[in-house]
Amino acid sequence: MESSLHALPVTRTAHYAMLGKPGPQIKKLWFVTHGYGQLAKTFVNRFSGVTDEETLVIAPEGLSRFYWGGFDGPVVASWMTREDRLDEITDFCNMLDQLYALYVPQCHPETKIILLGFSQGTATQVRWIMRSFPKFDYLMLWAGQLPEDLDYEPCLEYFTDKQLFFAYGDKDPFISPKRKVLMDQILRDSKLSFQPVPYAGVHKVDRKALKAWWNGIDYKRTSSS
Repeated sequence: MESSLHALPVTRTAHYAMLGKPGPQIKKLWFVTHGYGQLAKTFVNRFSGVTDEETLVIAPEGLSRFYWGGFDGPVVASWMTREDRLDEITDFCNMLDQLYALYVPQCHPETKIILLGFSQGTATQVRWIMRSFPKFDYLMLWAGQLPEDLDYEPCLEYFTDKQLFFAYGDKDPFISPKRKVLMDQILRDSKLSFQPVPYAGVHKVDRKALKAWWNGIDYKRTSSS
């Protein structure tokens, strides 16, 4: 007798970390997704240099946890694997939908919304965007690739009023010159207008580069008074 595999949706507890305090004073709301093998509580601290009393940073955590480097290694998280990936995508999109619905209404009505994904978290952000089409102002893909299996062309109008960025470090071992050519080609094929943000650094959200990028975009001119 052959075995068979089935799926059963269940309710589970998702975790997330936060910098700042929700409220109507918030005019800059960040949703940031970590990379493979990280935790939200440590990843969120990378953004302390771009926060103030009008900023709220929310870092959801991947729903799959595991021990890094063996049974006694540190506990880390992941967003998805090849196994049952569509179910995992649905689960983390539902999580992001709920966080967005919970915190956006608590902020200033004209708050700027910044979506940033790092490494594996870039695909997390983009898959959620292409499934739920949330309102946002800025998207930063940090050291990660735009998913190739999505069709962006029918959604070009949705992206026209948004600023899109792609950051990469010159010493990132995961972005070789050959890999960078491929990533650039995927961006061109998408027909989305991503602005490159190169920086001197490795495979991480570099605090100095993050602050320089954020201080250099036009949110100060367009933010509410």
